[in-house]
Amino acid sequence: MANVSVDLKGKVAVITGASRGIGKAIATRLAEHGANLVLAARTQGPLDATVNELKAKYGIDAIGVPCDVAKLDHLQNLVAKAKDKFKQIDFLVNVAGVSSQHPFHEQPIEDFEMLAHVNYLGYVRLIRLVIPDMVARKDGHIINVVSGSTLVDPIPRGFLAYSSLKMGLRAFLKGLFWEMREYNIKVTSLLPGVVASDLTDHLKDVAVTQRDRLMDPKAVADMVSFALSVPANACPLELAVINQLTTWTKPIIDYKQTQAK
Repeated sequence: MANVSVDLKGKVAVITGASRGIGKAIATRLAEHGANLVLAARTQGPLDATVNELKAKYGIDAIGVPCDVAKLDHLQNLVAKAKDKFKQIDFLVNVAGVSSQHPFHEQPIEDFEMLAHVNYLGYVRLIRLVIPDMVARKDGHIINVVSGSTLVDPIPRGFLAYSSLKMGLRAFLKGLFWEMREYNIKVTSLLPGVVASDLTDHLKDVAVTQRDRLMDPKAVADMVSFALSVPANACPLELAVINQLTTWTKPIIDYKQTQAK
């Protein structure tokens, strides 16, 4: 899929959660396609390393902006820095997220606000900041990593708070797709299964044999390449790639463990 013909030279993409895992895989793919990048992540060191790596390897221009997507002023700063550097934003790829899996009666109450501010408001606010310029130009594409767990009814055990917010996000993005069509703006939601990432790397109860069941982050980057490869008069509304051997009714992620992606 990396060989999909997509020419993004001269285009600018903002990517959150971009210093590792899924976000870095997507950033690498867009750099391969020639896009200039504004990469956002909370940790400065890995962010700077990713920026320097992609600039050196692919000859693109890129900047890194430290950003906690739960904070509105951080998102405002991210958009301002992107526009100061590159004048406009052609693509927004929302990746940054946190995870918290527990039986509901044991879910830490403070986790609800964290999940809502990062996994829902982090997306919605950043889209709101970016989209007016896209509407004015009548051009742009917003791609969002949601969750394959939103395909399951009822919500998987231990994922009630996490997945219900993701389902709300999925509903919002469907509505946004219909609103933005008349402005020639595309909105695509990605619904991946369980991906090998910082989250799963830190889960002590995931056996070595089970890791073969996790998807490579490049599988999500493939979804982005496809979304950007379709003709101008078409838009993939939702793309789902789910683990062949992993069922959401018995997830390999232990719901008693809480880690940030």
